[in-house]
Amino acid sequence: MAAFTSGVSLRCVEPMLPRLAADFGSSVSAASAVVTSFALAYAAAVLVQGPLGDRFGKLRVVAIGTALAGAASLGCALAWNLGSLAAARFVMAICASAPVAVGMAYIGDVVPIDERQTTVARFIAGSLAGQTVGPLFGGIFTDWAGWRVSFAVLGAVFLAAAAILFVRTRAQWPAPRPGRFEPLAVHARLLERPAVRWLIFVGMAETLFFFGPYVFLGAYFRERFDLSFTIIGLVLAGYGIGGLAYSSTVRPLVRLLGERGLVLAGGVLGGALFLAVVLIPSWGYAIACTFGLGVAFYLIHNTVQTKATEVVPEARGAAVALYAAAWATGQALGVAAMGVAVALAGYAPMIVAFGVGYAALGFWLNRNLWRLRSSS
Repeated sequence: MAAFTSGVSLRCVEPMLPRLAADFGSSVSAASAVVTSFALAYAAAVLVQGPLGDRFGKLRVVAIGTALAGAASLGCALAWNLGSLAAARFVMAICASAPVAVGMAYIGDVVPIDERQTTVARFIAGSLAGQTVGPLFGGIFTDWAGWRVSFAVLGAVFLAAAAILFVRTRAQWPAPRPGRFEPLAVHARLLERPAVRWLIFVGMAETLFFFGPYVFLGAYFRERFDLSFTIIGLVLAGYGIGGLAYSSTVRPLVRLLGERGLVLAGGVLGGALFLAVVLIPSWGYAIACTFGLGVAFYLIHNTVQTKATEVVPEARGAAVALYAAAWATGQALGVAAMGVAVALAGYAPMIVAFGVGYAALGFWLNRNLWRLRSSS
């Protein structure tokens, strides 16, 4: 439930961007700072949350983070300009990142490696369901009651999830480990390992090339097809449905394609569908495109996620945190770069250009996935 709500918070803003730009008298590219601030905060927060989970217990960190995310979401509803909304989203991301990043590390602690990719995929289905609902949630509330109400409702759901987590997991919170808490020192030691450095590179690249263009698809569809915010949310929800389709078929896909086949298929499919997005004659085809893009992203992402849980078993929380920080940073950089590129060259050519980059990443991973193996 916490991962689901985190997924909603991650994706609910995308269909709101045109309305936020209008309400605050700015451009869509400027309004996208709300997305960038969330991703940057996510990246910074997990660097502390991972070592916190290793030190104080992962379930404790998730429960407390979920409660604080609820309070920050209520703050978003009170924003008076883009700057205050971006700041509130920044704080929200610091806390909302805990359920997914630390939760995935918890799975690494309790699930054997031969079952881990399937288990991680099923857990991520909670976040994916939230990401599926997120754009539709944001679009419907923007049309019906306004974007402020969406943040207020989201905050209430976060707080409810936190209360359930506290009741259900409190007895499992371990005693804190002894010794000094030095998260930066832990990360510095991990960065000495080549496999960890490659993991960070891949984490940044996958989200830079994918979410750079994807975040702007709602604004692109509105400009090209004059869609309502609700319809935009419905179209963008295809990504989450595609991810859920992947998570429900992950076991046979792993057996059929293997890890190298999964990343290659993801890159090729993603590149082809970003090209298709700019060629479709009507918006109805966009739903199939976003569905396929969800499958394409998780073919790569879930494979790399699993590698992140095994690259440093003795400091799993910190290693997963570094990976999560990398993909959050990649998303922030991708959205920022796409915002500048759209202002200079327009939506269509840049969507295709980023899609080519995503396809190239799939080919590179197919030949270099071995670089993400544990060296210990």
